[in-house]
Formats: sequence, C-alpha cells, structure tokens
Amino acid sequence: MNSPNETTGREAAATEISVIVPTINESENLPALLERISAALAGRRFEVIIVDDNSRDRTPEVCAELARTYPLKLLVRLNPANGLSGAVLHGMAQARGEILCVMDADLQHPPEKLPELIAPLTAGTADFVVGSRYLPGGSTDTEWGFLRKLNSNIATFLARPFAGNVTDPMAGFFALKRQTYLGARNLTPLGYKIALELMCKTRARKPVEIPIHFGMRAKGESKLSFKQQFRYLEHLSRLYDFTFPRASPVVKFLIATGLGWAVGLGAYSVLLKSAVGRVPAIALAYIPALLLAAVFQARYVKAQREFMPRRTPWADFAVISAVEWLAAMTAAWWASRRLQAPGRWEIFVLSFGAATMVRYVLRKELLHDIRGLRRQLPRESEANASGSD
Repeated sequence: MNSPNETTGREAAATEISVIVPTINESENLPALLERISAALAGRRFEVIIVDDNSRDRTPEVCAELARTYPLKLLVRLNPANGLSGAVLHGMAQARGEILCVMDADLQHPPEKLPELIAPLTAGTADFVVGSRYLPGGSTDTEWGFLRKLNSNIATFLARPFAGNVTDPMAGFFALKRQTYLGARNLTPLGYKIALELMCKTRARKPVEIPIHFGMRAKGESKLSFKQQFRYLEHLSRLYDFTFPRASPVVKFLIATGLGWAVGLGAYSVLLKSAVGRVPAIALAYIPALLLAAVFQARYVKAQREFMPRRTPWADFAVISAVEWLAAMTAAWWASRRLQAPGRWEIFVLSFGAATMVRYVLRKELLHDIRGLRRQLPRESEANASGSD
C-alpha cells in the first residue's frame, strides 16, 4: 500500500472530495451508485475511487464505461488483504481530496446524504462524521430481522468503551479530513469495521453523526458472514489493546489464566479419580492448560506480529511454558513433601499459583504482550517526527 504522504499538495488541491467505495462483485450496482453520487455532489470537485478486491464479475468493464462520464478511478487489489478495511485504506492512500468519504457499493448507504455528511467537516465543527441509523431521524429497512438488529446492538455495545457517544460506530458510511487520516497511528485493518478503526486510531476529538436511512441491498449478495463477525471480535481485541494499553493486557491475562485453571482443574480431578498420584496428576493436568494458552498465543501473534519488539514469539512461548510446567511440578512436589497432610486442592492451588506467577513475570520480562508495543510508541513517534522534518 502506498503511503498517504505520497499524494502531492498540488494533486490534493485539485480535488475537494474523494469518495472511496470498496467492492467485491458489485458491478450491477455501480451505474446507479455513480449517477446518484454525481447528482449529490454536482458543482463540487470530486472523485470516486472504486477499490475492487479482484472481483469475478464485470467490474473492470463497467468501471471503464462509467469513467467516460464520471470522475472515476478503479484500483484492483489482485491479492487483497485485511478485507474491506484494507481496501478502504488502500483507496485513502491514493485519494487526492481534502475530505475522504467512504460508503458501500450496494446502495444501502444513501449517496444523497453526502453533502450533509461533508458539511460539518467543511464548517470545522467536526473532524469525523458518521451516518447513523440510530439517531432520531435515522432508520433501517423494515425487512431487518430481530436477530440482525440484536447482532448490531451487541456489536455497538462492545465498541462503546472507545466509541464514546457515537450511536452507530459500526457504520460504513462516514467522512473525515485528510489531515485527520494522516494523524492515524498503527493502523491494523481487519474485517469490515474500518470506521471504528479510524475513529480510534486517529483519536478523533469531534465526532459528529447525521441521521440516515439504511436500506436493503439493491442487487448482488451480502458479504456479511459468521467469519466476518468473528473477525470483528478479533478487531475489537486490537482496539482494546490500543485504547487501554495497561488495563487490556491485565484483563486478557486474567481471562486466559482463569480458563487455564478451569481446564487444569477438570483434568486434575479426572486424573485423581483414576488413581494417579497428586504430583503426576499436576504434571499431566498442566498440559491442557498450556495448550489453551497456546490458542491465546496464536491470536496474540496474529494480531500484533508487526508491532512485536521481539521476533521470536513462539520460541519465547516455549521457554515460558517449559518453566511454568517445571514450576507447577516443583510446587506440587514441595507441598507433598513439606506440608503436613496437604489436601489435594491445596496442592492444586499452590502448583497452579506458582506457575501463574512464573508466567506473569516471564511474559513481562520478555515483553510478551501489548505493553511491549506501548513502550515502542514514543520512540516510533519521535522517529516519524524526525523523518517528516
């Protein structure tokens, strides 16, 4: 992806508004979309950037035809990464406008609302504007089912800690100033909630919403899937790390450790009922706890690899796990030899408690969580500042 700084001042001045539209197999909707955008922005200097993720329909041919009439530019990502979010950022990097607008191609977002979306930015009363379905005057199509509305409400609730008072942070219809976009730090696009990513990473101070009617798809098929919803949860995890750099790792550590204890306790109980000795039972019961920790480690590595201060996350994990396991066994052996008639649950708590202490200390020393990223941020900011002088 090209850097947004590669756009020259002369090019940016030539275009007032850039409308970025990510697409996959949306050729049937594009003619109506361009006609309505053009009518809404009549008399203004604008461009429409279609960022296509290697569609298998007639998108290139349709765009070539439309480009004869409208100020349209097609960008095709042959090897698309990071879903819709990655496509939007790719379009923003090549946009020339001072105001960047984003909308879907399926006509669920009303192009006629573009002037209203842009107005707070040009007036200087906002640095980020969102088209909201939930403001007074906003609505969704009557065909929306109960489950879809419930899903949207839950997703909005989970984003509330860093979305503030914005009623519809899940929206895909939004606008921001170029300068706001250029101020974003550590963009890690994932899935389709790019407005939430930008709102969080640009530290938008004056977000404003306008009411819109969110309609049904005109033609083509919806891209929303269970996989996309799971990726949204992963995206939220990244944003919690960014927004709450100290609290988020601690909470995640406690959740992962608590689940590990629960799995280990179950295994330990089964082993004791099978007449396995207490020390061997601890040694065997800690293995499923480590396997569960490996699942959390895989998510962490996938989400934060590019920001990790150390480049050997799995080697570090193997060392930490080995020392944890030894600590659990040693504590179990010591308790069974040194304490007077220790109970089976006392041995479990002492053993898993010792292993947890080892895990916490080693992860902290090896920067094996998001705190490593936060320690790097001041240096990265200084480097970026000196590089831009």
